[in-house]
Amino acid sequence: MPESKQRNKGGYEAPRAKTAVQKPNGRFFAPIMVGFLILGLAWIVAYYLTTGDYPVPNINDWNLVIGIGIALCGFGMLTRWR
Repeated sequence: MPESKQRNKGGYEAPRAKTAVQKPNGRFFAPIMVGFLILGLAWIVAYYLTTGDYPVPNINDWNLVIGIGIALCGFGMLTRWR
């Protein structure tokens, strides 16, 4: 019967976890993020200051939904900022 190979009798070393190095965001990321936040705020302010006539007439309260949606894009980008 063939004999098995001899093992190295060194001490046990636990396997090391692989750490994923995350790259920083590009130079464009922060200005776009801030732009979304400001644009969403400006959209909502314009809606309230014009008593619902602008930025898009005849869609009434949907202007709020659009403004909040734009601002949420900016907040979503904030969670990914490194």
